Amino acid sequence: MATKSSPEAPLIPPRPTRVAAAETPKAALASPVVIAGVIVAALYFGREIFIPIAIAVLFSFVLGPLVDLLRRLRLGRIVAVAIAVATALGIVAALSTLIGVQVADLAGDVPRYRDTIERKVEGLKGSALGRATDYVANIGRAIHQAGNEADAGAAKPVAPPADPAKPEEKPVLVEMRERPPGPIETAGSLLSPVLKPLATTGIVFVVLLFILMQKEDLRDRMIRLAGSSDLHRTTVAMDDAARRLSRYFVVQLALNAGFGVVIGAGLYLIGVPNPVLWGIFTALMRFVPYVGAFLSALFPLALAAAVDPGWNMVVATAILFVVLEPIVGHIVEPMLYGHSTGLSPFAVLVSALFWTWLWGPVGLLLSTPLTVCLVVLGRHVDRLEFLDVLFGDRPALTPVENFYQRILADDPEEVQEHADLILQECSLSAYYDEVVLKGLELAARDAARGVLTPEQKSAIRESLSGLIEELAVRSDETPEAPTAAARRLITGGERTAPACGREPIAPAPSAIPEAWRQEGAVLCVAGRGFVDEAAAAILAQLLAKRGIGTRVVPFSDVARARIDGFAPGPARIACIISLAISGEPTHLRRLVERLRGRMPQARIVVGLWRADDEILGDAPRLAAMGADENVISLRAAVEAVIATIQAEPGALSAGLAASLAGTGSAEPKRAPSDLAGA
Repeated sequence: MATKSSPEAPLIPPRPTRVAAAETPKAALASPVVIAGVIVAALYFGREIFIPIAIAVLFSFVLGPLVDLLRRLRLGRIVAVAIAVATALGIVAALSTLIGVQVADLAGDVPRYRDTIERKVEGLKGSALGRATDYVANIGRAIHQAGNEADAGAAKPVAPPADPAKPEEKPVLVEMRERPPGPIETAGSLLSPVLKPLATTGIVFVVLLFILMQKEDLRDRMIRLAGSSDLHRTTVAMDDAARRLSRYFVVQLALNAGFGVVIGAGLYLIGVPNPVLWGIFTALMRFVPYVGAFLSALFPLALAAAVDPGWNMVVATAILFVVLEPIVGHIVEPMLYGHSTGLSPFAVLVSALFWTWLWGPVGLLLSTPLTVCLVVLGRHVDRLEFLDVLFGDRPALTPVENFYQRILADDPEEVQEHADLILQECSLSAYYDEVVLKGLELAARDAARGVLTPEQKSAIRESLSGLIEELAVRSDETPEAPTAAARRLITGGERTAPACGREPIAPAPSAIPEAWRQEGAVLCVAGRGFVDEAAAAILAQLLAKRGIGTRVVPFSDVARARIDGFAPGPARIACIISLAISGEPTHLRRLVERLRGRMPQARIVVGLWRADDEILGDAPRLAAMGADENVISLRAAVEAVIATIQAEPGALSAGLAASLAGTGSAEPKRAPSDLAGA
């Protein structure tokens, strides 16, 4: 199996070979749908077999750490597996017995609660709610009675007159007596409710034994089915996935069990009958997404209303659930196993509906654990990556793709919101470098292929101008405390993470010499690409935030036809910005020559942002352009200007030297990969 591509992989894959629609067989198009239909049908009609297997697989993740612990204690695999399975079987048997006793006790006490329920119903009838309910019921009865009378008057049959000469027939009484059941029938009626659960439990633990005994063999078969071409990395990935699932399920089981114990103890102190039953029920319902918390509180509240003549017990029970559930869900769970299960909320809802339709109530309990398993497989197996895309909570597109898609869709508000989220983690220059410029590279590639219309180019330029204007008030510093949403976007995996580095080393604005503060001290000259002027405006904005005077020069002002009328003003350095995509940028060489002729004393820097590696790795071709320096990022361009200021005779004041020394010794900010590892 080929492992997933690294962050250094090219953003745009090679253009695929076009295949005519007539050459695509219909069977190939229908095969995924057919395969999915066959799998769903097999899961539905074979649920008697697949449900125990699914439960056994989930149990294997829970018991896996216990087996490993026993193996480290020098016990053989057979003994360790036998002890772990016997322990689990004993716990399940004890809980089942306890639940049965509690349910029988509750069923016997139900008649005692009838009087309390009737009195509360009578009390509700006297309230405003009861009067409104009676009013609606009276209207319904009146409508129903009027309809019945109309039907009776229209279709009332006329009975024939009785014949006085005919004797009246007397009905014959027939008495039906059932044959008393025999011993076998009695035993069958008593055992039938428990035979199916016992059979399912037996299958679960038999399959569990084999899974734990053959764990490595099953893992190897999964790797072979995945078609791996790198056994080492795939084995490490599968083992890591198994460890993560085991840790997650163990923590979730322990957390839900602890929550059930606390709820049971609280209900016992409140006085709700059968608190053990409701504690177990609450622990089980916490596996059910969204509605589990509501269902776990519904039955204890109803029982409290039936037991207590007043409403104090109901209020206390409601407070118990309302206080504990948010604490566990929003404080304890993130502390124990992260912010979420790794599933998107929509995926959790859809999976709950799907598994409930497929397997009933058992499917509802297993929906989230099963979907978590599928998402983990999707993150480690290339052929199943679509599961992670469909159900995972990581963004489907990278921040660069998100940015380009939103400016292409002419949605400036979404572009701004996306920028605000990323800027909670990255500095402004890092956002420009790692998101905006790479997004502009995609736009430049599409323009080179001729797929962008003039209207789309105009919309992209307007969106970029609005974004740059909105970000003018932001400082170029890395935030210290990103929000959870920003951390999830930036550290959501290699598919989504921009490499946010530290901001460029720069002095304080007050340390910049006066000559460099004049407007136009640095010329940001745009190349001839349709997004080059926006890139030049970005560089000008970052330099202005450091107190350096700038001026954006469109390519039209320095074109061959107008270069004689170009006035450089107080320019001390010119930065030419070009998103060169392919080929030798000969027009840049000519542009450098024209600028050199107009401002011979100024330093010229060429920013070949996002150029091909073929160009960047060819030193003679770069030297042939005639620039004093070549840079490939915003950060490098800003630091090239700062270095020019520093090297100018007499310009390095004491304040500037101290500022540069302070920033140069500063520790770099942590990259998102470091944050994710922490």
